[in-house]
Amino acid sequence: MKLEKQLAHGLEAMGVDLPPDARARLISFLKLLEHWNRAYNLTAVREIEQMVGRHVLDSLSVLPYLRGPRVIDVGTGAGLPGIPLAIARPDLGFTLLDTNAKKIRFVTQAVHELALANVEVVHSAVEKYRPGKPYDTVLTRAFAAIPDMLPGVRHLCAPDGVVLAMKGVYPQEEIAGIGVGFRVREVVPLTVPGLDAARHLVILQPAADGQSA
Repeated sequence: MKLEKQLAHGLEAMGVDLPPDARARLISFLKLLEHWNRAYNLTAVREIEQMVGRHVLDSLSVLPYLRGPRVIDVGTGAGLPGIPLAIARPDLGFTLLDTNAKKIRFVTQAVHELALANVEVVHSAVEKYRPGKPYDTVLTRAFAAIPDMLPGVRHLCAPDGVVLAMKGVYPQEEIAGIGVGFRVREVVPLTVPGLDAARHLVILQPAADGQSA
């Protein structure tokens, strides 16, 4: 029950309201991640209790900023933040993209075991991936510096969509390095229960030609 209580307290502190079966699925995801992590080294976080804040609650902190119905998690790694968000928002469609075959195997298995019908898993480099339609939200977490990341995801973002870049401390230098093609709409400080480190969400929108941050 310790994990369940820890998760419940964190969700309450964040004001997150989840579908009826979501908490059980999040706990199942954590247990899968812990189990696979022993052999596959999916994350540097070893203790499942630490995964609650550093992975699940951190992922869910961006819930209010998602636009739908189409969301892509670029560089999803071990399914973060994509899987927790897909559990929390079954009404949205999620694509989880990564180049790492080992991590994609885990994500594919987790999506199957958790019966996430709203998730598509793609093993590809972001620059080579060509979806049938652009995405309303392009999401990255610990993927790359913002100026390096934006050219690779530009083709994925709908003209009226957003790019959400999850960062630690306020990324002043990264924001200063953003070139034409995108503008920063907002930088939101995030509070994650059980996580002492600074967290920020940089919200970007496609800009008119010749415009930048």
